[in-house]
Amino acid sequence: MAGQIIFVIWRESIEALLVIGILSSWLSRNDPGGDAGGRARAFLWGGVAAGFGAALIFALAVLGFAELMPASARDDLMTAMIFLAAGLIVQMVIWMRRHGRTLKRELESGLSKAAQSSNWWTVFALAAIAVAREGSETVVFLYGMLAGATGTGVISVILSIAVGILAALASYALLQLGSRVLPWGRFFRISEIMLLMLGCALFTTGIENLAGAGIVPFGAPLWDTSAVLSDGGRIGGIVSALTGYRAEPDWVTLLGWVGYWASVFGLLGWQSRQARLPQNA
Repeated sequence: MAGQIIFVIWRESIEALLVIGILSSWLSRNDPGGDAGGRARAFLWGGVAAGFGAALIFALAVLGFAELMPASARDDLMTAMIFLAAGLIVQMVIWMRRHGRTLKRELESGLSKAAQSSNWWTVFALAAIAVAREGSETVVFLYGMLAGATGTGVISVILSIAVGILAALASYALLQLGSRVLPWGRFFRISEIMLLMLGCALFTTGIENLAGAGIVPFGAPLWDTSAVLSDGGRIGGIVSALTGYRAEPDWVTLLGWVGYWASVFGLLGWQSRQARLPQNA
């Protein structure tokens, strides 16, 4: 569980840092100077603070809503959040594949228009939306992961979040050094694969929750690879938490794996075909 939390915080924080970095870098290169420059940066960091505030309000709303629900309905909500988190991971990968290459250009275009009219509320909005988006996604991811885990202490969660943020800051610093260390494109490709495997892990947990509730049937194990890698051991447990690996899967789990990955590859293939359409037109 700690590994899942660290990875999600790390990846989501880097995406937010990427947007903030682009905005801050543009302001540094196109510094209007004087009071205007100070106002632009105040709007930037005000937007960051507003984004954090929006994500915090969303987190409190989710927790408060869950507390008001009866225990049985709360279990259903947790299972729904697990599936929602898995779906959001797939959506996030697709969104970054679509916008990743043009994100910097799109942001800088908006900034140029804002600078021409001295409307620095655009800077505020871009920063706030970026942080609020990543923060809200993180809330859903963490809620879904914690809903599928047992025995996770508050201190462990806080430490994992802190480690994830520190890892994100260190990774961002390395990525800023340029392609000689780790190109942005390669970073996103590697992290996309890791994210999709984490999505499979959450989806598998959701299916197991449905089986535990009697909504889908249990089945006899189709095979047993515990002798090679047990999902109850230290290493196997980490692999299981990050990929959805099960040493003794039944047919329902197998169908879940097949359905998840078929959907992922189908969506990515459709996206690739859509991207080629304008070129072939």
